[in-house]
Amino acid sequence: MQEAASGAGSAKTSHRNTAGLISHASPHFAAAQLNGLMALYVHPSDGRAVELPVSDRRLKRVVDFVRCSYLGLDNHPSIIEGAIETVRRYGTLHWSCARTRLNFAVLGDLEDALSDLFGARAITYTTVLAANLSALPLIASGVLTGGKKPVMVFDRLAHATLAFNKPVVAEECEVRTIGHNDLQALEEICRQNEAVAYVCDGVYSMGGCAPIKELRELQERYGLFLYIDDAHGISIFGERGEGFARSQMPEGLGERTIIAASLGKGFGASGGMLMLATAFQEEIFRRFALAHAFSASINVAAIGAALASQSIHRTPELGVRQRTLAEHISLFDELVPTAQAGSRPRSGPSSSVTSLRQSALPDLYLILVTTRRPFSSRLWPREGRGCEYVRLPATRHPNCATSQLPSIVLSRDKDLSPPLRAEPPPKGDRYRIQAFQRSSIIAALSLIHLASGMTM
Repeated sequence: MQEAASGAGSAKTSHRNTAGLISHASPHFAAAQLNGLMALYVHPSDGRAVELPVSDRRLKRVVDFVRCSYLGLDNHPSIIEGAIETVRRYGTLHWSCARTRLNFAVLGDLEDALSDLFGARAITYTTVLAANLSALPLIASGVLTGGKKPVMVFDRLAHATLAFNKPVVAEECEVRTIGHNDLQALEEICRQNEAVAYVCDGVYSMGGCAPIKELRELQERYGLFLYIDDAHGISIFGERGEGFARSQMPEGLGERTIIAASLGKGFGASGGMLMLATAFQEEIFRRFALAHAFSASINVAAIGAALASQSIHRTPELGVRQRTLAEHISLFDELVPTAQAGSRPRSGPSSSVTSLRQSALPDLYLILVTTRRPFSSRLWPREGRGCEYVRLPATRHPNCATSQLPSIVLSRDKDLSPPLRAEPPPKGDRYRIQAFQRSSIIAALSLIHLASGMTM
């Protein structure tokens, strides 16, 4: 969607097109729902396995190719026990109370531990979405940029939980969207404006990463404020799992950088967090951030799980899991050729995700429909109409022998590109999946169909 220039006589700037998204995405959701590829309710089993109900009395054991637990920590015994023990000790799960009023003492322990672990002032939230929702309006207000409201610049591929806030932010300041990692456009905006804030991902959920070094150079040159959502980079990068962005800032965040991160995904617990640099920032967020002032904290089980995870992050086990994940991704790159195969972000072992572009999507989708595999099909507002991705995040599973890596290799009998369809495929379709046993661990792959009517 185009964003009109602001000013007298100009068309009103629009940052959302929800009706367009629904219209464009509905057929794809219908196809996925019809073929049992989304909204599955399953029972957890050992490792990456889940039990899928196939009748009133029968469960089918399948491998979960959906979760983003990159290091396999989400069912780690210590994390599970940490959640259980903390609930037992506190005798409650949740307080319905805003954080500006009352907090569990153990939550203070967690935030202190995270602050020490990541070398920043950590504040936790129930989700990364809640953290982003809280942070962006405060940045737009100018309170963090010396009282001057910044021009808020969003990367075109910034996560939906960032882009969703554009209309609210636009009530405070000017909002612009630039091409993905377009440093030239960003620098030009910095030259023309006294205060600029850039909103981006660290590791992008659909592949690729932010050029942290170059962004820091722009920050040094122009005072650029950086807000980086590193939900997909946390734990898999850095000696202590500080993430893709933070691990490239050994001197500290500085007063013009804020990092959002997940306490789920690679971290293996539940919730979100912000890494702040100054006491002033922390005071502002603890008083005026929306989710802090008008919502409750993460629950006691999540607090206990996160405390256990941060302890694991201080042990050699973290490095073992990071290296194994890197081996996984290298193996997948060998088996499945993509535009991003072999790419390696500079601060860590490998990219957390691999993306296949639009040309491969119909074949992959049809394969899933044909085999009725329990994959998740989702539509994300990312690049706009006609731009589709399949996301393939690899993970490190902790309890698998060297012969237990099933890698999916796609092959075609004929050179056809059938359209997505909302009815079952004909018998004897021309696609097949070949499974191979490889290397050391299970790579969990999440195939997600992106087809959006919104340009963010």
